[in-house]
Formats: sequence, C-alpha cells, structure tokens
Amino acid sequence: MLAAYAARTDADQPLNALQVGELDVASTPGGQQTPDDWVEVELRAAALNHHDLFSLRGVGLSADQCPMVLGCDAAGIGPDGAEVIVHAVINAPGFSGPDTTTDPRRSLLSERCPGTLAERIRVPAANLIAKPAELSFAEAACLPTAWLTAYRMLFVRSGVRPGDTVLVQGAGGGVATALILLARHAGLRVWVTSRSAERGERAVGLGAHAWFPSGERLPERVDAVLESVGAATWSHSINALKPGGTVVICGTTSGAEPSKAELTKIFFKPLQVVGSTMGTREELVGLAAMLVATGLRPVIDSTLPLTAAADAFARLESGAGFGKIVLTAGRN
Repeated sequence: MLAAYAARTDADQPLNALQVGELDVASTPGGQQTPDDWVEVELRAAALNHHDLFSLRGVGLSADQCPMVLGCDAAGIGPDGAEVIVHAVINAPGFSGPDTTTDPRRSLLSERCPGTLAERIRVPAANLIAKPAELSFAEAACLPTAWLTAYRMLFVRSGVRPGDTVLVQGAGGGVATALILLARHAGLRVWVTSRSAERGERAVGLGAHAWFPSGERLPERVDAVLESVGAATWSHSINALKPGGTVVICGTTSGAEPSKAELTKIFFKPLQVVGSTMGTREELVGLAAMLVATGLRPVIDSTLPLTAAADAFARLESGAGFGKIVLTAGRN
C-alpha cells in the first residue's frame, strides 16, 4: 500500500531518508511486531510533526528498524465504519496506571510499530476515540500530538488560572498555535515570542495579546512559560517568570543543552520546572469536546495528498509553515 516511510536514517540530510511509495508494511521490522489483536483504520488524514523529522535523523529510530512508516497523528474510518481519531501513545503490555504518559516503556506510533502515514493503519482498539462530526478529518488529525500536548501543558501541568499571564516561546508551530488558541479561550493573557515580525503579528491575529522579539525583556514577569524550543530560549524562559512561577517544557527543537542551566535562579526565586509529554486518551477526548464546545479549530498551514509527502516534509523542515501540515488519503 502507499506509505511515507523512513527507508533509512540520515542525521545530516533527513529528507534523503524519506521514501514515498508502495510498501508491504506487514513485512517491515515494525509491522512484524504489531500484535494480531490490533484493529485496522482506513486513513482519511494525518498531520506531520517534528517527531517525524527526528525519526528520519535517527533520533529514537535505529537503522535496523527501517523501513518504518512515519507519522503519529491520524483520523479515519475504524473497523466498524465509525469515524475515529487515533491516540498515538502505545503503552507496554501490562501497564495499568491512570496516567499513560508515565509508562517508562511507552512509545509512539512510528517508533516501534508502523505509524500513520499509510493508507491503512493498525492500532490498539483502545487507542481509538470517536471523531466529533463537527470536526473535519483534517482538523481531527491535528489533535493527537501537537494539540494534545498543548492541552496537557495548559490544563494539567501549568497550574495557571483564568486571568494569569502565560508566555508561549515561539510562534507558528503546531504546539504554539494550539497553545495560543487554547489559552486565550481559557481566559488567560497570552504573550508570544518570535524571531519573525510577520509570524508574531499572525500570532496576535490568532488571539495572542502581544508578541515580543525572541529574548527581549518583557514588560512584566509572567505566571507560566510554555516552552518547546529548548536551548535557544531557556534562559529567557527562566528570567521571564514571576517568583514561584512555572515553566512547562514539552520539547527541545533548538537542542537540549542550554548554555546556562539557571539553577541559582530556579531555587532562589523559587521556580517550578515541569516536564510534559503528549497526553492521555481521556485528555484527547476532553480536547475534542472543548473544540466542539468553543468552535476552536486547529490552524492548518497546508493540506497535501499522501503522494506529495516529500513536499510536505520539505515545508516542515524549512520552518516556513504556520500551523499544521496535513496529508490526506488518496493518490491525487
């Protein structure tokens, strides 16, 4: 079947490792490990994430696991004909905790088992939730990774309340655009940073109250910083917080080794540093319900057919997109 997959890994030129074409997924290393009791979903739409680029670079994916179908996010038609959204977190057999993100042996689709950028997907039946009729397949496909990550950062991990001020580091990516929209609709004052005036103004157009050049001193300190950039913005994030404030970090797209750890400021102020990753199935249900209730919809940068996955990945790598890049099923 048609799939977009990592034929190998390439740390320096990840797009060279991407292949788009026919693939017998069941015969791949990951496909051979897929349990027999998983169910099949017919793809309608899938969204790209930086996780896919990391996989092509060999981060979390080894050469002997290739070819590996990429993709974490999907919406489609389940085995009973119902419209579904796929939750991307795969728990280890026997895990039984209330918070599936704390499973030390968890993985995401496309890490050990084939991902979602294929005409048909196999997943645990428990990873399917009902797609609300109010959401298009493309909109629904944006939720399981970036939007779920943002939802958990804000409403589970940050401790903020309506009226508080939050800073979103970076403007334009999937997590950042989700954070802006969710935070504004939750009654928070939302500030963002960006290296681009154009992207900063677009963030204000989405609902941010103000934008500031990356690293610029803010008019006042904030209650929480929502951090996905990492090394490039870490010191600014710590310095931007009120005493007792919280930085919630979900990723390190600029690298994981900041020049300064800022430990003295963290213990003296004292600040909270909170990690956050993905979200639970129940939180994905809550996120979908929030979008239906509020009318919020994911920002979609572009929609391309699965056959044009190479173009979609090139746009993702360039950083030129604003919002999510979506691939749709079909060969045209």
